[in-house]
Amino acid sequence: MVLDILHRIGEHVGAWLYLIAGFFAFAEAAIMVGVVFPGEASLLVAGLGAQRGWISLWPMVAIAAVAAVAGDSVGYEVGKHYGPALRSSALGRRISAKQWANADAFLHRHGGKAVFLGRCTALLRALIPGMAGMARLPYLRTFLPWNMAGGILWGGGCVLLGYVFSASLETISRYLTWGPIAVIAVLLVGYLAFRLLRRRRERAELS
Repeated sequence: MVLDILHRIGEHVGAWLYLIAGFFAFAEAAIMVGVVFPGEASLLVAGLGAQRGWISLWPMVAIAAVAAVAGDSVGYEVGKHYGPALRSSALGRRISAKQWANADAFLHRHGGKAVFLGRCTALLRALIPGMAGMARLPYLRTFLPWNMAGGILWGGGCVLLGYVFSASLETISRYLTWGPIAVIAVLLVGYLAFRLLRRRRERAELS
């Protein structure tokens, strides 16, 4: 049922899936879309679409990786240029100066590792690039290399996971279709064999 629905959607969307999935991967940190809609959901669907033949797998993997790295870089620049205004705003003042300082210290202490590991959680994935920009984490020396490593691993990994998951769904659906028939056949053969052995035993006892 779910596969049929996705198949109909994929047939209508077609190559636009490249743009849609790439946009959400980019926008997750660039404009913090990931706070409300994790980008990996669209990449998983894109992977499923690649397995179904709606789009090609490796171009989608490349688009996902590039979009993720570019989106985080934009998020970094937004935090770098607009971070001070955000911290002094009414919303920013809800967080104490000590908490802001602790966040800056954490990023400088852990550096690229914090950027890389931030990929593991949707909320952090959306916030860490901007926070790194606010903290003035060195871009070329620290942020960019770890951002590229995390973006390539996350973007490509999500698409490939969706691809593998889709193939698994086909296998599971096949087993769900023929599995009950096979089980019934095995039970029937077992029952007939049991009856046959029982009759032979009864005849042997009577003779």
